[in-house]
Amino acid sequence: MQQAAAPAVLDPDVRQARTADGAPAVELSGAWDIRALETRARSLKLQLRQFSTDPGSHWNLSRIQRLDHIGALLIWQAWGKRRPARLALAQGHEVFFSHLDSAAAAAPAAPFDPLRLVRALGAALLLTAEHLRGIVQLLGQILLDSLVLLRHPLRGPWREISASLFRVGTQALGITALVGFLIGIVLSYLSAEQLKSVGANVFIINILGIGIIRELGPVIAAVLVAGRSGSAITAQLGVMRVTEELDALSVMGIPHTVRLILPKIVALAIAMPLLILWTSGIALTGGAISADMQLGISVHSFMTGLPAAVPAVNLSLAMGKGVVFGALIALIACHFGLRVQPNTESLGIGTTNSVVTSITAVIIADAIFAVIFADVGISLL
Repeated sequence: MQQAAAPAVLDPDVRQARTADGAPAVELSGAWDIRALETRARSLKLQLRQFSTDPGSHWNLSRIQRLDHIGALLIWQAWGKRRPARLALAQGHEVFFSHLDSAAAAAPAAPFDPLRLVRALGAALLLTAEHLRGIVQLLGQILLDSLVLLRHPLRGPWREISASLFRVGTQALGITALVGFLIGIVLSYLSAEQLKSVGANVFIINILGIGIIRELGPVIAAVLVAGRSGSAITAQLGVMRVTEELDALSVMGIPHTVRLILPKIVALAIAMPLLILWTSGIALTGGAISADMQLGISVHSFMTGLPAAVPAVNLSLAMGKGVVFGALIALIACHFGLRVQPNTESLGIGTTNSVVTSITAVIIADAIFAVIFADVGISLL
């Protein structure tokens, strides 16, 4: 039996007509898809705009043979992005206009809020307070765990502490030495240019000694460790949260603060003073080499004059800063690592926030040290 031929697809057309009761109507027929509208879209758009001026018109779209999102969007825009009151539509074409209805209703214009900045500031302060409370709680738990380990030292995580010391201390010697050496050269070069103009070449030892040992050495080492080791700690704990390893430790009755957090804090508190001593020594060596080239002060004269120019208490102050900076960086890194949600986006955000917060906390702590010990270790002679 021979099948009937499919009706021919007509070109898109729009015309004005009348309904059975004599009301004005607009009839659309033919193919309203991207292929058919490629050359006639502009003219059809003008016709639709003219017919849409009468809000009481009846729109008959039942004779449309083909319709896609492009054709539906063209008709939708002619309606002023709102369905007419009287509309005849084929059942298969309803889905296109339903999507347009949902898109128009999903994005209402946000009203102007004159207190938006105040609300944002309040939300930031509340979030900061929440982080501070979490860090204090974590610190309190670490202190309690430390008291338990002092009573039972054989149960201490000594292997974890040794491994953390190697990762955050030994493996960081190269980058801290390179940065410290370059900082020493740059600081010595800039200072030498100023000192030569006033004939005070010998004071290069005082400037570099106080500046590097007391301030630049601790801050540079802390910033490098925060970016290198702090981010690694946060990422490690975050991955353990994503893979549910932390939950597994809790199920087995193993406190993660003892096996994961305490070793990192102890390791950084021990390694940071040593890294500061190493970074400051390399930076002073670079400064001495630059002073020899710029001012003619030999490296031997520079090093022998350093103890007289810089009181030894500055070195003790730098080592004390190292202990505080190391514990602070580890505590913040662990705090953000434990707050990571089980998804990869949260892991990246937590790592970034950890590094930024650690560096900010180090600078704030250094400013506090500078105010408290302003009259300590400064020789005016």
